Amino acid sequence: MATKTLELTLYAWEGTDKKGNRIKGEQTAKSETIVKTELRRQGIKPIKVKKKSKPLFSKRTKAITTKDISIFSRQLATMMSAGVPLVQAFDIVGRGHENPAMQDLILGIKSDVEGGTALAEALSKQPLYFDELFCNLVNAGEQAGILETLLHKIAEYKEKTEALKAKIKKAMSYPIAVLVVAFVVTAILLIFVVPTFEDLFQSFGADLPAFTQMVIDMSRFIQEWWWAIFGSIGIAIFVGINAKKRSVAFQHFLDRSLLKLPVIGVILNKAAIARFARTLGTMSAAGVPLVEALTSVAGAAGNIIYFDAILKMREEVSSGTQLQQAMRQADLFPNMVVQMVAIGEESGSLDAMLSKVADFYEEEVDNAVDSLTSLLEPMIMAFLGVVIGGLVIAMYLPIFKMGAVV
Repeated sequence: MATKTLELTLYAWEGTDKKGNRIKGEQTAKSETIVKTELRRQGIKPIKVKKKSKPLFSKRTKAITTKDISIFSRQLATMMSAGVPLVQAFDIVGRGHENPAMQDLILGIKSDVEGGTALAEALSKQPLYFDELFCNLVNAGEQAGILETLLHKIAEYKEKTEALKAKIKKAMSYPIAVLVVAFVVTAILLIFVVPTFEDLFQSFGADLPAFTQMVIDMSRFIQEWWWAIFGSIGIAIFVGINAKKRSVAFQHFLDRSLLKLPVIGVILNKAAIARFARTLGTMSAAGVPLVEALTSVAGAAGNIIYFDAILKMREEVSSGTQLQQAMRQADLFPNMVVQMVAIGEESGSLDAMLSKVADFYEEEVDNAVDSLTSLLEPMIMAFLGVVIGGLVIAMYLPIFKMGAVV
């Protein structure tokens, strides 16, 4: 039966220091007893400890992001490099964090470690924020007595993966944002602006140019069925998101389709290879067995096609197949990557070779995203010009026609 985990609570305390001076402050802990114990450890005699009530209109707590975890990893590694004890490092990093939710998370882990729990075990209690890879690396560091070194590797890994995610988001979000803006502007013109011109044209009592009539018919259709159009788009997005979460077949179809797209697909393939190499290289350098490491690598792939392929590679490696051979059979990795892994296996420097592969493909992704942005900017401007300009021309064609007749 699982034990109930106490939530962190903010306590206000008053006490006296070693000189007898009356002091007060605040501390986050799981219970009043822990606060008193911590104060006595600091040489403070507690007089009064009580829960601090939350204000009626308190600020909303910011969610903990992967960037917060990445920064925390680097801060903890830096503290330990400076010779700060682990518990004290957690206390310094936790109390200095601006996000209350992150502060509670760090101080909660500190409380567990202070109570004698191993760091890897304390982190594993928070699976939403510390994945299997993170916990495995910390555990390897604790077992080998090189926690400080492994924390630096984790921090570097987190920073690299976050930078890679940011590049992918940039590649995907820019064209989508522009297309959404174009759709909204077009809808506004058709719903609110075109009807004004339509009333004006009716007073002319003459036939309208075909292009103008087509735009007016489109405007009438959208005015009459706008609720169905926007509702269908909303339902399609909702169904798509839920299908991706619940249906493995749909997720396979979507991820495979994305990988086959002309430019975006190339970027996603390179990003998946970079994540594979970076994750496996980091775990290999930490001394994690290859079969065990491939399980965590599959989860970090970011694409279900690569996820399935890596799990299959793990099965082959566990039965005695070399990693390079398993990668070749997966038919997802370029020949250069397979050759680099082969050299690494033969020379005993697999982690170094995988690190070089990761560096190369991360740079490739960076260059591909910059090229995509440079390519899309003029194309998107031309698209917007054609759409918006076409609507404007359609509305002014009858006026030009009248001017020619007069």
